[in-house]
Amino acid sequence: MENNRQNWQPFIYGLLISFGLLIGIYLKPIENGLGIRNKFSQIYQIINENYVDTVDVEELETKSLNDMFAFLDPHSIYIPASELKAANEPLTGEFEGIGIEFNILDDTIMVVAALAGGPSAELGILSGDRILSADTMNLAGVGITNEKVIKNLRGKSGTEVKIAIYRPSSKQKINYIIKRGTIPIYSVDAQLMLDKTTAYIKISRFAATTKDEFETAFNLLNKNNCVKNLILDLRGNPGGFLDAATDLADEFLDDKKLIVYTQGRIKPREDFVSNNTGVFETGKLIVLIDEGSASASEIVSGAIQDWDRGLIIGRRSFGKGLVQQPFDLSDGSGIRLTVSKYYTPTGRCIQKEYKKNGYQEYENELMNRYQNGELESENSDRIFDTTKYHTRIKGRVVYAGGGIQPDVKVSIDTSHISTFLTEVISAGIFSKFSFDYLDKNRKKIEQRFANETAFEGHFKFDGNLIQQFAGFCIANKIRKPSDAEIVRSSNFIKLQVKAMIARQLWRDNGYFKVLSKEDKIINRALKAFENYESLLSNSKK
Repeated sequence: MENNRQNWQPFIYGLLISFGLLIGIYLKPIENGLGIRNKFSQIYQIINENYVDTVDVEELETKSLNDMFAFLDPHSIYIPASELKAANEPLTGEFEGIGIEFNILDDTIMVVAALAGGPSAELGILSGDRILSADTMNLAGVGITNEKVIKNLRGKSGTEVKIAIYRPSSKQKINYIIKRGTIPIYSVDAQLMLDKTTAYIKISRFAATTKDEFETAFNLLNKNNCVKNLILDLRGNPGGFLDAATDLADEFLDDKKLIVYTQGRIKPREDFVSNNTGVFETGKLIVLIDEGSASASEIVSGAIQDWDRGLIIGRRSFGKGLVQQPFDLSDGSGIRLTVSKYYTPTGRCIQKEYKKNGYQEYENELMNRYQNGELESENSDRIFDTTKYHTRIKGRVVYAGGGIQPDVKVSIDTSHISTFLTEVISAGIFSKFSFDYLDKNRKKIEQRFANETAFEGHFKFDGNLIQQFAGFCIANKIRKPSDAEIVRSSNFIKLQVKAMIARQLWRDNGYFKVLSKEDKIINRALKAFENYESLLSNSKK
């Protein structure tokens, strides 16, 4: 996907949640040209015709509409026509362009990956290539931004763009003529076997293609019917289509199980019930969630928890129980209006409070979890509604409001955090260093390691990596770390550099393969399979 991706999960919750607020949980779009001449339109006309200075009426309108929707609830929004297509792309599952994933480092467009099946991959563009120009536009060393890259590289399918790249491995400048195509945006980030019987699948959003992607990933892992345990990772997943969430939940529940129901002031109750044979209706299931798991993620985890189908492990989810419906306006813009609430099979609405303390407090709620120590504690749950609900099979007590509480809570890992590490992450040093390291060692690594599993198990850094990393930081105007900071953060630095090298070579599958070995929540999940039935019977009863 042609965007500037960062892989630091603890530091991207804000971006993920902003994305979640934008997309909400969609019902099917409804064409609705709202040609109502009301007080707002009259005022805009008066201002436009009489105000002393020139006014950007479109900007004024957007600001007014944003303020109006903020008065309703945090998830009802207005989307200008210029932004609507981009807002919908992650959910429709495709965009039109040349098919690369990139980072911008030191004013240079670095190709992270040429997307499989896309025109760039077919022409032989490689991870690590630098894009110098597109048609007559210079794209190197000119204060390039994401917006400029997208404007020059995306375009209607079938149109052509001439690009020049520099390939460090061969020290060559190469020119390409690329015919743009329709590029898929995948919602399944990774599918791995963690051991001989345990599969791991990570889903980043709930898009139109999510169910098909999940089935493909699961069947690939289960080709010898070896999968007995499944870890479904929904951490940081901000949601998406309601239908995508119910379709995924249906993969784990047998027929005629209520997955979720919605109801609003105008909208009558609508039940969503499992009715298809899923690929994993038996077997041990663990769903991973955290404070970045919202809306559709909470529908899936709520249904799994309420039917005692599996264990929920991690930290309290975001707490979004409102359903948005899209309305397309006559000028090409659109609104996403909250029309109902959703309820888990036991009748819980897990929407957190947003009226009492106002919009800003709602926006700050995740940060408050850090500040009040909730994320670092495993000994207490925050109960926002004392009404007790009981799961449908085992009768365990669960609560509404504030999000889905996990059955097994795992605190956030802060053992590696130091001031130096924070400065490194803020400056994007990990991306820069991993690109630089792979530029110098790509041939040797590619010849030695055929896949991410071999790389994860056997790759070791030559020499003193931390010393190299510290020198690279100094060259990039980051101070030298203290001895105490090196002791605290060195293992994390090695792990992240290794994971980012793996990501350049094998995309997200490589990245998550490396990280999974040291992932605190994944390791707790693997341990939970050993006493799975006991935990499922006793948690929160």
